[in-house]
Amino acid sequence: MIAGASIGFWIAFHAIVAVLLCVDLALLQRGKTVSIKAAWSWTGVLAALAFCFALLLSQTQGKQPALEFLSGYLVEGSMSVDNLFVFLIMFRSLKLDFDQQRRVLLWGVLGAVLMRAIFIFVGAELLRRFEWLEFIFGAFLLVTAMRLLRHKSAQSGPSRPVRWLQERCLGNLSHTRLALSPLLLIVLAVEVTDLVFALDSIPAVLAITRDIFVVYTSNIFAILGLRSLFFALSSALDKLRLLHYGLAIILAFVGIKMLIGRWIGIPVTWSLAFIVGVLTIFTVASRLTEPKQIPSSAQK
Repeated sequence: MIAGASIGFWIAFHAIVAVLLCVDLALLQRGKTVSIKAAWSWTGVLAALAFCFALLLSQTQGKQPALEFLSGYLVEGSMSVDNLFVFLIMFRSLKLDFDQQRRVLLWGVLGAVLMRAIFIFVGAELLRRFEWLEFIFGAFLLVTAMRLLRHKSAQSGPSRPVRWLQERCLGNLSHTRLALSPLLLIVLAVEVTDLVFALDSIPAVLAITRDIFVVYTSNIFAILGLRSLFFALSSALDKLRLLHYGLAIILAFVGIKMLIGRWIGIPVTWSLAFIVGVLTIFTVASRLTEPKQIPSSAQK
């Protein structure tokens, strides 16, 4: 057993990831555009595969790891949607064309897989060696939740990495010669942005489970669907303007769960139901409270 699973499980999982990345490349990297239908279809396939993987975990490792996987997958997936807001703002502000967006997201996903692996193994090892860190992680999640409640979502403007990129690098391209290409700088900005989000999402999933295999696989499955989900939601992201409040509530919930875990255990089924309920409520609320567009004839 290595980090919660046999070596065969680890090899098989990464073989599946490699195949899915190749399929993703074949589906989303060809042609001048990606149809909304194709993006939604591939997103649905990846979600179905994640559910099948949960069933496999249930058969091989038990019901508890399977439920923990689904909870971690939903938390990471919901955080990824908020991450997509940042990417959308970034691409709009930097005026990237469709092909550039596609290439940046591809490299961003590959970099995110590597970074999450490092963060998960380091974070889990720190929690194993220094149990008091769970109070630090829990408090950090509460602070992050409060920050999300106080401020508007990522739709409100470019993030710090984007502003730095615009002001210090891309704004001077016509006057300077850079050793790094503009596209590489944008990829680096995407990776920095994902790094910031990983600081929130990894502790959140570790609050649900300490099984490294479950944490890692749930994160990777969520990240694999990031590129297709971006193209599927690109026209609707602006409409999910209340989702960050739901994310704040979820982060506060898992933060409290981590803080009180030594004395009060919250069943994973309750956690899963709570996460699904919050995401559903705020997604529906975003659509119901969507401002109605005034017809151009009425404006005249």
